[in-house]
Amino acid sequence: MSCSLNILNNGEGASSPQQIWLAVQSQSREIAHMNEKTRAIVVSQFGGPEVLEWGEMELPSLGPTDVLVRHTAVGLNFIDVYHRTGLYPLELPFTPGVEAAGIIEAVGSNVDDLGPGERVAYTGNGPPGSYSEKRVLPRTRLARLPDAIDDHTAAAIMLKGCTVEYLVTRTFPISAGDVVLLHAAAGGVGLIASQWLSALGARVIGTVGSEEKGELARASGCDEVILYRVEDVADRVRKMTDGRGVDVVYDSVGAATFEASIKSLRPRGMMVTFGNASGPVPPVPPLLLSQNGSLFLTRPVLAHHYTDPTEAAEGIAKLFDMVLSGKVTPLIGQEYPLSDVSEAHRDLENRQTVGSTVLAT
Repeated sequence: MSCSLNILNNGEGASSPQQIWLAVQSQSREIAHMNEKTRAIVVSQFGGPEVLEWGEMELPSLGPTDVLVRHTAVGLNFIDVYHRTGLYPLELPFTPGVEAAGIIEAVGSNVDDLGPGERVAYTGNGPPGSYSEKRVLPRTRLARLPDAIDDHTAAAIMLKGCTVEYLVTRTFPISAGDVVLLHAAAGGVGLIASQWLSALGARVIGTVGSEEKGELARASGCDEVILYRVEDVADRVRKMTDGRGVDVVYDSVGAATFEASIKSLRPRGMMVTFGNASGPVPPVPPLLLSQNGSLFLTRPVLAHHYTDPTEAAEGIAKLFDMVLSGKVTPLIGQEYPLSDVSEAHRDLENRQTVGSTVLAT
């Protein structure tokens, strides 16, 4: 990086002492940051949890619009598993993780609305890399945290909560009285979605894997619960809706639930498949949609809803409003050290987790 000092002009051909001081301080932070290292999880080959290796890596130089963040809490998500296994392939080697909260340690020379010591968080609208103690990020990816939202809560909601935001307000905008089938209702996304949908006035039918998770889903806003391991989901939905079917299905499970989801919809209902926890859905012939009632099918991802900075800021603001109003309260069901994330991946894949999982740095 260049070491020349970028002096700001005050409109009269000279810089004020305050402007010069700020410019010097900013560049001093950039120079001090060069060649800094951090501990992180690195994946050098695709595979099981054992490929998640704890080591040291060099941080990139801090650019003019970048921010150096020291992570205090990192979120665990199923997309981290997809990256690790190669289902969503990334260039090797890489550091997984798509959401985190932390404290700013340094800012680039062109960042004037955030400063060292401020608390921030980010969601999955850019390359992964949150499985690290420190990280350099573009300013545009960061959201300043309200005082009432602690770091662990932020790490638990940024990806999951933003996912729920776009699903229920943009993919299929929910109106009061809509009937929803929500798969994995006791998971991290599911518990947030249950509360958000209930606040919007929807009738929520949730699928869960056990009675214990069913109680948790009911407490979070599900009106009815289906035990998918022992009950026929589509048959139960038809009985619960007097044969009509649901208006929309939000399905993060994938291959294992796709057929039942299609059969649970009313004519012209919408199938929203947004995850692959049980594996990706095989190719779908368009005739399947007409044969089941002229259905709509979509496969959205968060990045396409949070790439534009204005849209991202609006979506995050909606999420923070839901949390601050008490309408959404995330459940952090378990916590692991970041260095032991392989165990967290095993538990997540074996469906041994409840709610959100946070990795402590």
